[in-house]
Amino acid sequence: MAGQRPTFRVMRNGYDRFAVDDAIEKYAASIDQLENRILLYQNQLAEVMKQYEEMKARCQQLQQMEEARQQAADNIARLSLREANAIIDTAKRNADEIIQESLRTSRLILMDLSKLYRSAGEVKSGMYTQLEDLLKELDAFRLPEMPDLRWLDEAEKKLR
Repeated sequence: MAGQRPTFRVMRNGYDRFAVDDAIEKYAASIDQLENRILLYQNQLAEVMKQYEEMKARCQQLQQMEEARQQAADNIARLSLREANAIIDTAKRNADEIIQESLRTSRLILMDLSKLYRSAGEVKSGMYTQLEDLLKELDAFRLPEMPDLRWLDEAEKKLR
């Protein structure tokens, strides 16, 4: 309907009323359809924003979990080093066999810590990638332009 203007037959007391009513009805239906589309796009945008907020909250939660794990790992590392030093001091007094056993224990703990650090880094990297992808999708989302409704004002003026 955009682009073509209706023409009406001139009657004795003005234009053909039925043709004018029909044109107005078509324009009203077109406006209703466009308003419904806008509402649909707004609902879709709201849903995407909701998903974005959920992903953002999940990312923050994962970051907090990662920080807690890292802090726990640091505490474990500190405690394990303290324990290793105590074991080494005791081992120096007791025997070489105890020293060897404590070094094996420390090595296993450090290997587990290393695996934990790598795993946390991979999770963090993956979440950043997902968040960046979501941000790109949000940036690419565009609402349609609102049609120029000045023609409706002009049509109303002509009808008066």
